[in-house]
Amino acid sequence: MIRENLSGKRIAITGSTGFLGTALVERFLRSVPDCELVLLVRPGRRGAEHRVKRDILKNDAFDRLRDAFKEDPVAAGGLDGETFDEMCDRRVFAVKGDVGQDGLGLDDAGLALFSTVDIAVHSAATVSFDSALDDAVQVNLLGPGRVAAALRVAAEARTEPTPGGLAPGEKAYLVAVSTCYVAGSRRGNAPEQMVQDSPFFVEVDWRAEAHNAFQARKDAEQASRTPQRLKALEADAIKTLGAAGTPAIAERVESLRQKWVGEQMTQSGRVRAASLGFPDAYAFTKALGERSLVETRDGVPVAIVRPSIIESALAEPVPGWIRGFRMAEPVIAAYARGLLKEFPGVPEGVIDVIPVDLVVASILATAARGPHISEESGEHEPDIIQIASGSANPFKYGQMVDLVQAYFTKNPVYDEKNQPISVPDWTFPGRGRVTRQLNRAKFALTAGERILDALPLRGKQAEIGADLEQQKEQLDRAGGYVELYGAYTECEATYQLDRMYALWNSLDEADQRDFNMDPLSIDWPHYAHDIQLPSTVKMARLKMQPSKGPSVDRNERIRKNVLSEDRHLAVFDLENTLIASNVVASYSWLATRHLDTPDRVRFVAKTLREAPTLWNLDRADRSDFLRYFYRRFEDAPIERLERDSLEMMSDLLMTKSFPAGIRRVRA
Repeated sequence: MIRENLSGKRIAITGSTGFLGTALVERFLRSVPDCELVLLVRPGRRGAEHRVKRDILKNDAFDRLRDAFKEDPVAAGGLDGETFDEMCDRRVFAVKGDVGQDGLGLDDAGLALFSTVDIAVHSAATVSFDSALDDAVQVNLLGPGRVAAALRVAAEARTEPTPGGLAPGEKAYLVAVSTCYVAGSRRGNAPEQMVQDSPFFVEVDWRAEAHNAFQARKDAEQASRTPQRLKALEADAIKTLGAAGTPAIAERVESLRQKWVGEQMTQSGRVRAASLGFPDAYAFTKALGERSLVETRDGVPVAIVRPSIIESALAEPVPGWIRGFRMAEPVIAAYARGLLKEFPGVPEGVIDVIPVDLVVASILATAARGPHISEESGEHEPDIIQIASGSANPFKYGQMVDLVQAYFTKNPVYDEKNQPISVPDWTFPGRGRVTRQLNRAKFALTAGERILDALPLRGKQAEIGADLEQQKEQLDRAGGYVELYGAYTECEATYQLDRMYALWNSLDEADQRDFNMDPLSIDWPHYAHDIQLPSTVKMARLKMQPSKGPSVDRNERIRKNVLSEDRHLAVFDLENTLIASNVVASYSWLATRHLDTPDRVRFVAKTLREAPTLWNLDRADRSDFLRYFYRRFEDAPIERLERDSLEMMSDLLMTKSFPAGIRRVRA
């Protein structure tokens, strides 16, 4: 049914550069040889067509199909003698556009091509759980309605039937991808129903929410430019860069300002979502996106497919295939490296993940089935299909942690000293407890940094400071994981699959074999141990074997590159690099070289009186500080300076050089 019903159709896909979108493109090309694809992508600098070839078709998801074309193009669904690239040129059309713009940003040529599609699969989304509120609104809330509007305009612009037989004026069928988490932070059963039909849904005006999100961006931008905020950002920049000069400080301040605005928008999304019972802005805007689509579709046939957390492939195109980090990968990698000592969750709770190939199969089956027709009205009626695992084949959080711990105990990650890392035992505390532990550790590190800030940044102090900074970054990363994903490990909703199984049971034996979407087919221990975790190891580039020979840390690798024989020039400052000296000491040595004792005493006294001025000058701008001393050499006898400088350098190199620095230069 699936191949037959999709054969000869022209199918538009949004979000094709993403994880799910790439998997959809691959599956359509490999499993439905007679269909054509129209891919809506943001063009980038070199155009939409180049981006499709570079960012989609060169992905390793297509290795299986590419190899099949090398062996037998006809058996792979191509023409006799056709290569993979030639097949793609024949069947794949790139259109520049953006779901974040009204009209999808289509030009006349793009609209003309869009008018020829029979089916549209809308998978484009801002999937980050910590995205800025206005960005999530632009794509997740308003995007589905924009796609439906474009399909209406395309139908009106059509002058002849589509490849699949849609007449001029007849609207293409839209399959929109959402998420199970539009159900919010509820407990118990979450049926396949419209979000507004849920008794837990809080009635809000999605148009007002969109307007307020954009206004929040304007407010944050304005707040970031107040004198108080800019002074605080400048103080942070100076603390980081020191007396680096006005241009560098200004550039840093602007970078910090933009970062601050982004953080405010992320926090706005998180707080607004929580106030309405959603874990984050992603789920919140997806829920309102469903509602806006249903309200504004204006006759466009619509089906909504809701997956749970999408993870690496069970079997298609190959076991373990994934594109980019999803939710589980960064947490698992941090745990394997020993960085996550604790993580919130309920051992008896369910981690509702679903392999990407099961999601793709459900989308193809939904597209092939066609629009849902109401028995009462005979009209197209929006349909909801959820694809998840928790209700049919639950994967318990405690079981997952046990499997991950067993895997990395047997196959440990190695640290920079070639020692295996022991993974921690999680005790499943609540999010609040984990957050408090991380905050206490961060407070202690911050106190240590303040002490070091008052000391000269050299030698052992510099090493300790770098180590503290690294530990603080690790704590920030761990805290980010807890804040982003903690709600999902504590989720107690059970997503019902009645319509999904009705669709599954309507498929014949061949379709069920070739387009598996049954969660009961997942063997969780096998999936975790043999598929998901090896895929995570590869994606995160975890060090699973000790290095041959002595281990070399990052600093040593950088130093080796700098001192490579392939490099013909090395530029560095002698002071505090090779010799224990600085510009003040050098000037003082030269200035007092030919003075008698009383004059030397007066020179020292004068310099001490100037110390506060010099200190403030150095903190304000290092360049001005240096010029302050360089100006004092004006009108000095050149020959004497040359002679005295040689003597000074000889003395410094003999008595105050850093042996390790000299060895590195001579290496």
